[in-house]
Amino acid sequence: MQLHEYRMWCCLGLACACVGCAAHGPRIDGTLPEGHPRVYVAGEVEVAPRIDGELRDAAWKGAAWTADFVDIEGSAKPRPRFRTRAKMCWDSEYLYVAAQLDEPHLWSTLTKRDSIIYHDNDFEIFIDPDGDRFEYDEYEINTLGTEMDLRMSRPYRDGGGFDISWDFAGVCSAVATQGTINDPSDRDEGWTVEIAIPWASMADTARRACPPRPGDAWWINFSRVQWPVRVEGGEYVKPDGAREDNWVWSPQYAIDMHRPEYWGRVQFSADAPGAGAFVVPVDAAVRMQLRHLIDADERYMSQHAAPPATMADLDGLWTPDDTLPEPIFRDGPDGRVIVQQAGDTTWIVDSQGQIRRVMRQGER
Repeated sequence: MQLHEYRMWCCLGLACACVGCAAHGPRIDGTLPEGHPRVYVAGEVEVAPRIDGELRDAAWKGAAWTADFVDIEGSAKPRPRFRTRAKMCWDSEYLYVAAQLDEPHLWSTLTKRDSIIYHDNDFEIFIDPDGDRFEYDEYEINTLGTEMDLRMSRPYRDGGGFDISWDFAGVCSAVATQGTINDPSDRDEGWTVEIAIPWASMADTARRACPPRPGDAWWINFSRVQWPVRVEGGEYVKPDGAREDNWVWSPQYAIDMHRPEYWGRVQFSADAPGAGAFVVPVDAAVRMQLRHLIDADERYMSQHAAPPATMADLDGLWTPDDTLPEPIFRDGPDGRVIVQQAGDTTWIVDSQGQIRRVMRQGER
């Protein structure tokens, strides 16, 4: 049995396209630092497919799949029970995302936009264009096609909050199900989703070219929330006190999607989907160093209930990159900051946790 149900919103004649990630990762030009998040090359499309959830259009055929999703805490946890993978591509108007989620029991309950969609099984997208950890965006969708989107000021652990009234203005989505939703009498195969996100909806906080320029790399991650359900009285029921699984593309090493420094890096290529190589960004090493510093700083705070006073306080909590100068603490206008030099560029993690690059004269 293959019963396809289509859910389309705000697509009225809109053509949309999608992207892909290789099963074993894209070709890589250069050397990624050890432990670097997963990477992907999003190819540019000339003809955008219609958003119908089916993934049959030509733009998808060349786009590679991402690696299969893993547990949010990484390889230390069991492999997900069901396969999840995604694709990406782009043009001058949209970022296109497609996902395939294997699922033997299609189940959803929420039908009102901006409901807390992760209370159902869902697929989620997180986007931080400039990788500064501030003002990033989140999107969620369930098998019924119900959407939630919001903008975060900064991660929760840094005192951040969310604005659920904010929307990806003009977003277009569709779900196709391979099975029947909320019917325990049969066994389902899964569901596929297509989403077209307008660049214009993110331009106000991107702090970089939006739409991106070929070669730009954004911080993006995907998550799947999966709840256990049982059958009672011929219906699916989520047990009281149930705990969800969280499966992701690039592991977070904590049950927390709001760690943008751990998200994958998606590079936008002028080549067709599947044709381009990932060119290691010049900031890859320093950004990994900053990630280690943020983690060490937080671990010290959790152990001592006070911030470290010197870099020596972090000894044993992180491993420095010998190719980079030693970072330092410095007093800033709003409190202590971490300063990391990389060549003739200075990077700062301020007292609120925002990552900033101090531009060299003449740079934009």
